[in-house]
Amino acid sequence: MGILLGFLPFLAFAVLSLSTGALAALIVGAAVSAGLIIRNHMRGGSVKILEAGTFLLFVALAVYTLAVGQGLAIIAVRLCVDFGLFGIVLASMIIGHPFTLQYAKEQVSAEHWASPLFVRANYVISAAWAVAFLVMAIAEAAMLAVPGFPTSLGSIVIVAALLGAVLFTRWRVEAGRRRTSLGTSD
Repeated sequence: MGILLGFLPFLAFAVLSLSTGALAALIVGAAVSAGLIIRNHMRGGSVKILEAGTFLLFVALAVYTLAVGQGLAIIAVRLCVDFGLFGIVLASMIIGHPFTLQYAKEQVSAEHWASPLFVRANYVISAAWAVAFLVMAIAEAAMLAVPGFPTSLGSIVIVAALLGAVLFTRWRVEAGRRRTSLGTSD
């Protein structure tokens, strides 16, 4: 549940961008991100990489949109958002803290946190999300740059990438739980 809540700012952005335009959707995305950070802080939790990165991403894109005017196509802004997501996830892995690790630690006992299997599983799940965001960005780039590229095809690819990441995450988490309960290794 926690990881899906971390994507709430992107959902708010995506839904609002269809009706309000890029700037308002970016501001709401930043506000939702800030709300998640405050919520975590008030509950005694740590600031999550995804939530902090999301907040910075939406604020930076809102400032840029204000600076250049509202002439940016919504698909161009969505491309920036999805490429930004890819960057956040990739950066979390490069610095040695895959973004899913913070959420996973909320779901399992501390005795598993240092397990190489637990850490590796989070790298694998984070990598799956990175691939999904990269695929989404490529689909949006194609819709933006390739004349006649079917928007419906791009939308199908985006939904398939997200659904694939969600299903893979669920599968990998369940596989890890089964391994742990059976006492076996990867």
